[in-house]
Formats: sequence, structure tokens, C-alpha cells
Amino acid sequence: MRTFVFAPPAVPAVPVDGTSDLFPVRRVYCIGRNYAAHAVEMGHDPDKEPPFFFQKNPDNLNTSGTFPYPPKSDDVHHEIELAVALKSGGRNIPVNKALDHLFGYAVSLDMTRRDLQGNAKKMGRPWEIGKAFEQSAPITPIVPAADCGHLSEGKIQLTVNGDLRQEGDLNQMIWKVPEMISYLSEYFELSPGDVIQTGTPAGVGPVVRGDKLVGSVEGLPTLEVTVI
Repeated sequence: MRTFVFAPPAVPAVPVDGTSDLFPVRRVYCIGRNYAAHAVEMGHDPDKEPPFFFQKNPDNLNTSGTFPYPPKSDDVHHEIELAVALKSGGRNIPVNKALDHLFGYAVSLDMTRRDLQGNAKKMGRPWEIGKAFEQSAPITPIVPAADCGHLSEGKIQLTVNGDLRQEGDLNQMIWKVPEMISYLSEYFELSPGDVIQTGTPAGVGPVVRGDKLVGSVEGLPTLEVTVI
């Protein structure tokens, strides 16, 4: 009988809102520059780009209500996002069937070591050092779509210490949720437990220790995070 050489880590999971259930996380996909104004503020033309994705690690999802400022960076930025969680998957999912695979929605942050990401871009290297670090994706409990409906419009915003930093509407996403699911399924076999962060509106900026971040998406619980 074969055994593990050491005890395997616990399965990363996110609470399901209003229940004692947990949503087990398999992978975390993140779409880049999915709001036109954010693409412009990052120096890109949103009309010329097909969608592109990078990944965070499943255990980067963070439900603690705190965000530990990471090492090796002096320029960590907030990016407020809608996250979607899948209950099923497959390959080559048609756009008109994509929402059939969706379990629910959450509010999330894609915290970014912007200086390290910028250096990686200049050198043509992957972004993981700037994106996929410990506790870099604070997230609320997941609200089942059966409870909140499918979210295609509604205000998304972030305040820092009470000051509005980011504001937009879900209907401003260049690639909508069904299109993201369909596109990803052409390149990866999607599965239950996959989470997709759907991009951030304009207004990203730095945080410092002690900052209090409050993120919201209309129709979902509020995300409150303190930088420590």
C-alpha cells in the first residue's frame, strides 16, 4: 500500500455564504485588463487585445479579513474584482452554456506587488512573483447564483480609509463572464472548484500598513480588509 511521504496540505476552501459549507478551490484564473479605463491607466489600448489570463495559487485566497504586507516590495496595489466560482466544467464550453457551470459569486481583491510585476514585464518574465504570493487574494464568502441571480451589471467599488479609490460597473467588463468561461475552456479543461477573478476597474493604487479597505459589488456581501 502506498502512502504519502508527509501529510498532504488541507484543501484550500472558501465559505459559502449563509451556510456551514465550504467551496473547495482547485485553480484560480485571473483575467488581465478587463475594464477599458484600467487598461488605459496601465498604458494599453483595450481595443487591440484579446483576453489574457494569469494564475494565482488556490491557497492565496484569504478569508481572514487581514492582508499581511508582503516582503520584497515597496509598492503593493489594490485591485477590486468580482470572483466567480464554478460547480462544473469541461472543454470548449459554448458561451450560451457557460453560466450553467457557475456556482456563485464573491467579492475579491487581486493584491499586486506592482514593482515586482513591472520588473517582470520589462524582462519578459511571468508575473507570478508580483501576483501569486501568500494571502494575495482576500475574498468574501461565495454567494450561490441560486440566491443572488447572475450578475451582469451593478456597481463595483473600493474605498481605502473611507476615500473612494475605484468605481465602475460590471457591465463595463470588456469580456463578460460567459465569454471568459468559454474562452478559458478552449485552453484548459475547467473543473468544479475553479475560481475566476474577472478584472478590475480603474483607480488601482498603493496601500500601506494600517489601511482599511472596503470593497463591494452590488448584490454581494462587503469585503473588509485591514493591511497589517
